[in-house]
Amino acid sequence: MTTPNAWSDRFDETLHPAIARFNASIGFDIELIEYDLTGSVAHARMLARTGIISAEEGERLVQGLEQIRQEYRAGNFNPGIDQEDVHFAVERRLTELAGDAGKKLHTARSRNDQVGTDIRLYLRAQIDQIREALRVYQEALLSLAQENVETLIPGYTHLQRAQPISLAHHLLAYFQMARRDWQRLGEIRARVNISPLGSGALAGTTFPIDRHFSAELLGFEGVYNNSLDGVSDRDFAIEFLGAASLIMVHLSRLSEEMILWASQEFSFITLTDRCATGSSIMPQKKNPDVPELIRGKSGRVIGHLQSLLVLMKGLPLAYNKDLQEDKEALFDAVKTVLASLEAMTILLTEGIRFRPERLASAVAEDFSNATDVADYLAGKGVPFREAYNLVGKAVKTSLGAGKLLKDLTLEEWRTLHPAFEADIYEAITPRQVVAARNSYGGTGFDQVRQALTAAEAELGQGQ
Repeated sequence: MTTPNAWSDRFDETLHPAIARFNASIGFDIELIEYDLTGSVAHARMLARTGIISAEEGERLVQGLEQIRQEYRAGNFNPGIDQEDVHFAVERRLTELAGDAGKKLHTARSRNDQVGTDIRLYLRAQIDQIREALRVYQEALLSLAQENVETLIPGYTHLQRAQPISLAHHLLAYFQMARRDWQRLGEIRARVNISPLGSGALAGTTFPIDRHFSAELLGFEGVYNNSLDGVSDRDFAIEFLGAASLIMVHLSRLSEEMILWASQEFSFITLTDRCATGSSIMPQKKNPDVPELIRGKSGRVIGHLQSLLVLMKGLPLAYNKDLQEDKEALFDAVKTVLASLEAMTILLTEGIRFRPERLASAVAEDFSNATDVADYLAGKGVPFREAYNLVGKAVKTSLGAGKLLKDLTLEEWRTLHPAFEADIYEAITPRQVVAARNSYGGTGFDQVRQALTAAEAELGQGQ
C-alpha cells in the first residue's frame, strides 16, 4: 500500500506506509479542526477583500468551509491517515465542494503560519475555559471557608504542629493560589492573542495581504512583527504549560493535605461515598482516589512543560517538524487541568466532611500555644528572647510531667516568672490564640471575615 503525496510533483515516489503513519498528525490535530476552519474563513475573507481572489470565490470558500464545519459536527467528516493532517484534510474536502476555488484557499499562506494560528485560537479558548473552571473552584473554596470561620485546625510547619488557625484561613490560602493562577493565565492570554497569519513559511508573502484585517476578524489583539518569529515562536505555549503546571502543583498540595486529613492518624475529614472507592480485598477501606489521582496527574502536566522546553532548546529558525510534537502536550495538559479542577471542585462540595469535634480536640492536645505564652510575657515587658527561653523551659517541664501548658498551676507559672497572672489560662485557649492574631492577613476571626468579604467581592466583580 502506498500513500499519495500531499505536496508537489517534486517527488517521484510516495511515502513508505510506515513513514506515512509516523509522519501523520491527523490522529491528534483533528482537535484543531474548528479553529482551522475559523482561521481559514478569515483568510478567505481577507483574500477577497484585498482582491487576491474574487468576491464570488471568497464567498464560495466561506460557504464550503462552513459546510465542512457542519459535516464535522454531524460526524460525517472523518479524515484518515491518508490525509496527513487536519489542514490538508480540510483543503481537499473544500476543493471537492468548491471546485478550483478551493485550490486558492492556500494562496499567501503556509501550513507554518496556518498551524500557528490554529494553536493560538485553540489555546485562547482553552485558557478562557480554565479560568472559568478556576472561578468555580474558588467559589467552592469560598463556600467551605464561609462555613468554617470559627472551626479551628492545627497549623503546621515542617509537618509539625505549629499554631492553631481558622480552617477558613487555611482554605483561603488555596483561594489565593487560584487567584494568582487566574491572573497568570490572563497575562499569558494576551501573549497568546497575537496573530502569526500572513507570516507565510518564514519570510512573508509577495501577495498584497492585509494581516491586520484577518487578525481583527479572528479577535487577535495584534500581529507578529517578524515573520520568522511568527512561525517559530512557542513561548506562549511554554508559558501556558508553566501556568498549567503551577495550577496542578497547587491542586496537588491540597490533595496531599486531603489524603493526610482522611487518614486514621489525622481523622480531620471523612470521605463521602460520592468521591471515594473501596479496596478489592480489604472491606474496611475507603480510599481517597480523587486527590491521589490529582496528585499523580500533576506529574503529567509538569512533564509536558519539560518536554516542550527540551523540544525548543535546540531548534534553529524558523519552522521545524519537531514542532508537531507541541500539540499532544498542549492538548493533554488542557484536558488534565480541566478534569482536575472539576474533580477537586466536586470533592470540596460533595466529597468531604470536616470533623469539628476531632479538630477541636487536635488543637487542644499539643503545645501550639507556646508562642502565645511568650507573647503574653512580652506584652508585660519581658524581652521576647528571654520570654522565648522561659517558655522553652515550661514546655520541657510539662513534657516531663506528662501534661500540657494549660495544665500547669498558677504557682508553676509564677515559678517560671512572676509576671504570670490568672489571665494566662484564657490567653492560651485555642480560640483566643487564633482570635488574637488579628494582624492584616492573619488568622484572627475578624481578619478572616474581612478576607472572605474581599474574596466574595472579587468573584462577584469577575476580577
